[in-house]
Amino acid sequence: MAIAEFVQKSIGSWRSLRSVHHLAFSYLEEVKSDIEIISLNRDDPEVVSLCKQHNVDPDLVESPFRMTWEGESDWDEKEELKGTTVLVPIPNGDNPAQGRLLRDRGYAETMAAIANYEILNDGTFVLTTNYDRASAEEKIWFINPKLRFRVSMIKTSDGKGVTTASFSSEIKSD
Repeated sequence: MAIAEFVQKSIGSWRSLRSVHHLAFSYLEEVKSDIEIISLNRDDPEVVSLCKQHNVDPDLVESPFRMTWEGESDWDEKEELKGTTVLVPIPNGDNPAQGRLLRDRGYAETMAAIANYEILNDGTFVLTTNYDRASAEEKIWFINPKLRFRVSMIKTSDGKGVTTASFSSEIKSD
């Protein structure tokens, strides 16, 4: 599967239920979220800006998209869990199942990030992002067109310790 097919399957509205294990705090958190994924054009100003920020030719972009989420947690009911990020896939010219993913907002740290992705033979999307103080690994796979699973781990910057592990089931609502 190439990145364009993975993104196309992801476009739409999703209802997510995530169990997050915060290992440092010995706490299990439940997060319910609504996620909206929309496609963007490669000439969208935010896509072009992100490409310029990372010195990437916008002509190399394949299937950029925006992800917006809003949710609630049982850990801190006052915390507002919402945000948006632009994601810009840059496929590897030699292997369209691998590439880089530019993000204007990261997963483990709220900063712009460049991640590496690979789509395995079974269709599992694997995303690895290295940040200043941590690294994140996320895997997403489709059970059917309206159900996908996502697992993620946040690791210490040296990669030796896991601080957070989560599992999400996401149901497409449109």
